[in-house]
Amino acid sequence: MEKDFSNYLSVFSWRYGSEGMRKLFSEEENRRKWRKVWLALAKAQGKAGLIDVKSLKAIEKNINNIDIKKAHEIEKEIKHDLMAELKVFASQSGEAGGKLHLGATSMDIEDNAEALKLLEGMKIIRGGIIECLTALEAKISKYKNLQVMAQTHLQTAEPTTLGYRLTYYAQDLLLDLENLNMLEKMVKGKGFKGAVGTSAAYEKLLGGKMSAQEMEKIAMKDLGLESFESTTQVYPRKVDFLVISALASIAATLHKFAFDLRILQSPFIYELAEPFGEKQVGSSAMPFKRNPIKSERVCSLCRFVSALPVVMWGNAANSLLERTLDDSANRRIVIPEAFLALDESLQLTFGIIDGMSVNELQIRRNFAKFAPFAMTEVLLVELARKGADRQKMHELIREMSMLAWQVILEGKENPLQGFALENKTIAKYMTEKEIAGAFNSKSHIGNAIEKCERFVKLISEARKTEKQQKRKGAEF
Repeated sequence: MEKDFSNYLSVFSWRYGSEGMRKLFSEEENRRKWRKVWLALAKAQGKAGLIDVKSLKAIEKNINNIDIKKAHEIEKEIKHDLMAELKVFASQSGEAGGKLHLGATSMDIEDNAEALKLLEGMKIIRGGIIECLTALEAKISKYKNLQVMAQTHLQTAEPTTLGYRLTYYAQDLLLDLENLNMLEKMVKGKGFKGAVGTSAAYEKLLGGKMSAQEMEKIAMKDLGLESFESTTQVYPRKVDFLVISALASIAATLHKFAFDLRILQSPFIYELAEPFGEKQVGSSAMPFKRNPIKSERVCSLCRFVSALPVVMWGNAANSLLERTLDDSANRRIVIPEAFLALDESLQLTFGIIDGMSVNELQIRRNFAKFAPFAMTEVLLVELARKGADRQKMHELIREMSMLAWQVILEGKENPLQGFALENKTIAKYMTEKEIAGAFNSKSHIGNAIEKCERFVKLISEARKTEKQQKRKGAEF
């Protein structure tokens, strides 16, 4: 569809988010889902003898016959979007249209449709997480042995491996995936309970032919959706808060990865870099720039998502008694945009991980420069084990380290190991071979490689579980 760029357009309608997610939260799909809910209600009432088979067929025939232009014309006059859509749907269905919405209130339709969208949106997000995990799995396997300098407080710490560093992000994503899977069981529709949740209108309408609860079960089974036992006019707005909070949690994971990458892509470190196109422009003023625009965009969008749960908290906490309408306008904005922003962030993150450049030469240079400092811990332990005064040795090594820092700042290689080999006090306790052994950084990564291997299996298991769930969903 051609877009009118002379009027305001949300960036999510054309710049950010996948086509699948945009379609899910489109106005067309919204109305299609309303009609799906109306049809399920009509079918359930048909089993109670309230609607005949011919009428149900006429209703079902028009379920996808969306006419937004006509609905908007009616809405201008009556100021109610759902009623406008109902009038269009009813007029398209002929006499059968008079049987639509029997006993229902607007939120019986809207909230069940919203729950369906939340669940579908969560499935798309889960798919994006699995894509990122798959890309991480490949990189963890490839770089499980590549030693890098870990940093704490953005200062040189101890050796680790690039593969093991990448498991941090993968582990957070697995936690996010687990959270989504648990949350999916908590997302339910309002069901069909009427104006204040008592089902009073349905009970009178059914006249004893079937209970309102039986009717609800039939309709909800048709929708493939569970319903809450107790509702007001709406389903619990806490659901929206929990879902958007889960999206914000995923955003935190992606933000950390992207922020870390931006640091490591700095020319002063330059160990990793996001993909950069052959004709990509980094800056309008500085032609040499290789700005990390994808990682920065991830951080920007994730920061936006992180701010949204507070709006949903307000909706849950401030919905007075059986309901107020002050949640309606912001939900139209927050729910779709939270999903779309995170969807875009996941796509970007997958592309970054998949095409990430690993500058092994620079990693080795940085490692050679800083690893000797990390090995002073081993040297100190060995000296103490051989009978040296631990506090005195700590001060001696600290003084040598400060001298070594000065040499590095002059652009020379790290001389710390040489200082230790030449020191007469250290020589009283350790041989040259033992000192050299203490500075062997390859022996100081613990079980990082084994952890990488175990983690790859965890990711593989998560992917298999996701495939099985998809298969079950398709069968359902």
